Amino acid sequence: MNSLLTENELSFKKDVREFVNKELMPHVEEWERRKQYAVESVKKFADYGLFGILVPPEYGGLGGTIMEYLIASIEVARASVSLAAVFGSPAGIFTDAILKYGTEEQKQKYVPPAIAGDKIACFALTEPGAGSDAAAMATTATKAGDDWILNGAKQFITAADVGDVAIIFASVDRSLGAKGITAFIVEKGTPGFTVGKVEEMLGLNASSAGELFLRDCRVPGSALLGEVGKGLRIAFSSLDLGRIHVAGQGVGLAEAALEATLTYTADREQFGRPIGDFQGVQWMLADMSIAVDAAALLCYRAARIADSGKNYSAAAAKAKLYASKVAADVARDAVELHGGYGCTKDMPVERYYRDAKLIEIYEGTAEIHRTVVARSLRA
Repeated sequence: MNSLLTENELSFKKDVREFVNKELMPHVEEWERRKQYAVESVKKFADYGLFGILVPPEYGGLGGTIMEYLIASIEVARASVSLAAVFGSPAGIFTDAILKYGTEEQKQKYVPPAIAGDKIACFALTEPGAGSDAAAMATTATKAGDDWILNGAKQFITAADVGDVAIIFASVDRSLGAKGITAFIVEKGTPGFTVGKVEEMLGLNASSAGELFLRDCRVPGSALLGEVGKGLRIAFSSLDLGRIHVAGQGVGLAEAALEATLTYTADREQFGRPIGDFQGVQWMLADMSIAVDAAALLCYRAARIADSGKNYSAAAAKAKLYASKVAADVARDAVELHGGYGCTKDMPVERYYRDAKLIEIYEGTAEIHRTVVARSLRA
């Protein structure tokens, strides 16, 4: 797969892997066992510059490419999908939305602190009653002079409990459906903006997902992000980028699961020889390897299209759909080939198996992505 990357991209990949192995891997198991958002990782990402991959230099970033963002997503996910989730918002959907649609004042105020790790950022779209059907959101925004008053609840928001600032999506008129949805930037400490329950999830234990509540939360007119009624356009634009990121998580997890299984099947002996010598096991390993490569190819394709400036919604949907399925399939087979040991906390494949299920669901379910792809075929 390295033959598909440029020399600069290969060098970047090597550097990120060294960073992950040195700064993240020694702490992964501890952070996962603690089952809290790994705030310690934030400064590590920021100090290395990874949060600023896609941010122009004038705002303190590296001015890199979406391919580099994908590469970093894969490399971080090889260590921990939880940490890839920590990395994803400040490096991707949060800063992307503000850079594309924010005022110059908003860019200067929110982007540099986010990529420096001084402010933890959230992207709050999902609600208890509005997941795949984002246009059904019940959170409202009512004009009050020059201000806006927000009321509603958000669910499954990454870093909800530790976030300092969030992009909140709300409807200015629910009768308008999608055309009423508008984006706002809301800071922690704003009266009426509170954190609810932090969910105990199946996986991603070194990240967090929780509720955000808005009760007569008054924000100034300057909190408006983009135009009134254009919130879903902002959300979906950034989610295309987020889907490449989550697809990269799937590839990274699958790579790690395959590597762990190759090692285990070479070391584990039954019937007087390594189990990796049995043809049935070899066939499983071969299928796992083929699937990982195919998923990576779809991800690389999506990133290349995105970097070319063309619409990449369908390409991102294909990559996320397939890479998440590969992650789940490869993780399942990894557990199978580890036998009983694969079901213990001592083996990383147990964590991969749990995390893979979440990759299939968040940033859009498989059914939503199939719908996106199907619509693109008729365009």
